[in-house]
Amino acid sequence: MKKTVWDIFAPIYEQAMKSQKNIYGYLYKEISAAATEKTVLELATGPGMIARNIVNSAKSVVATDFSPKMIETAKKCGIPQNVVFETADATNLSYKDDSFDVVVIANALHIIPNPEKALSEINRVLKSDGILVAPNFIEREKGRKNLWQKILSLVGIKFAHEWTAEEYKSFLEANGWKITKSKIVKGRIDLLYAECKREA
Repeated sequence: MKKTVWDIFAPIYEQAMKSQKNIYGYLYKEISAAATEKTVLELATGPGMIARNIVNSAKSVVATDFSPKMIETAKKCGIPQNVVFETADATNLSYKDDSFDVVVIANALHIIPNPEKALSEINRVLKSDGILVAPNFIEREKGRKNLWQKILSLVGIKFAHEWTAEEYKSFLEANGWKITKSKIVKGRIDLLYAECKREA
């Protein structure tokens, strides 16, 4: 996915996601619980929707995105006292090893050409007992895009990876993560919510 695509859609992204209200409501509730009194790194924050909705639970949040325009948009909505918005590449992070209690990467691994690199970086910056929260859009049936996915493709938003729920779980497990909580949340594009710990 080219950065320019996300830069273009930054001003309207949050409005577009209102059609997925039930999914985001679920994300806010579950991630808030996972982040309670913890230091959080969010990757692919977009316009900061999750960061702003977990701020009252988390100790601190560093919310990042690859797109400078997304970060610019996030800052325009106000910056809570315990949130920092920064531009960052999920596959090449500048943070020190063992820096965060929780890393959140929501609806992003499927658009990263090399998501294994992102998971490797998450593994590095996450504390040994930390939690990875990695909810991701999934296909209901392999190889069958619904109308919403087709529309996204037409406007330039293409998925580098198109996983079913089981394929996405297998991907996480193959990269060293044990899924401790998962749930499929129905929407225009279904989402698999996944919380993970490192494999022992």
